[in-house]
Amino acid sequence: MAVTITDVVLRDGLQDEPVVVPVADRIAIARALVAAGLRDIEAGSFVNPKRVPQMAGAEQLFPLLPNPGTVRYSALALNARGVARAVAAGVEDITVVASASQGHSRANAGRDVEAAVHDVSLAVTANPSVNFAAGIATAFVCPFDGAIDPEALLGVVRRFVDMGITRIGLADTLGTATPEQVAHSLRVVREALPAVELSLHLHNAHGQALDTVDAALELGVTRFDSAAGGYGGCPFAPGAHGNIATEDLVAHLHSRGEPTGIDEGALAEAVATVRTALAHAEPV
Repeated sequence: MAVTITDVVLRDGLQDEPVVVPVADRIAIARALVAAGLRDIEAGSFVNPKRVPQMAGAEQLFPLLPNPGTVRYSALALNARGVARAVAAGVEDITVVASASQGHSRANAGRDVEAAVHDVSLAVTANPSVNFAAGIATAFVCPFDGAIDPEALLGVVRRFVDMGITRIGLADTLGTATPEQVAHSLRVVREALPAVELSLHLHNAHGQALDTVDAALELGVTRFDSAAGGYGGCPFAPGAHGNIATEDLVAHLHSRGEPTGIDEGALAEAVATVRTALAHAEPV
């Protein structure tokens, strides 16, 4: 079983740190990740820099990223304006995001789920040449609304499928969902929409993210997000913990005999590059 890892440290990892890493240092991090064997990297987001100053400079970053012909670099966007900015910067792979819960949607996107999804749908329709994927935040647990009914999650997934998006990531934004809860929601979505390619974006509040990976693998999920160094969190989800660390995920998969194409020694060097960049960055 070939497993694909998307490293999200340049986006989710940096967005929750109290510093702003310069574009040049972000490029150095990307170069180190590529040297370790990462071929799928979420490199930034096109969001309001006043709300998330750590993501400022995305327009300058993407054209300078290394090895664009062999590495898939994606960007995150929450709305039509973000999609337009990403397209203008030459980004070909864009992940549009909505929340499964109303409380997080209002905190993160400033509107309810229905309005956020409608805005995104207009952008998707207007850009047929872009490779769109979707991400659903608070797919299992919301800091405001509590546990998410799998049927409510399925409803948001259906909205993205109606747009023509069939690659969809489900995020345990807080990192508190149990493996059993995630597996149950995965089954509900897969039974209803078997053609959808699901991935997981896992945070790690209680040290159970690797158990969730195992449960998902048993269900045939082969795409996972992680962040070098375990950095990350959501500024608009109180209590959100860091992402599952890429180095932990890779080591775990290798121990299971699952190939990743990632060199653990070089990955450790990439983690050191991230830590050095954060140590020298200016405060927000």
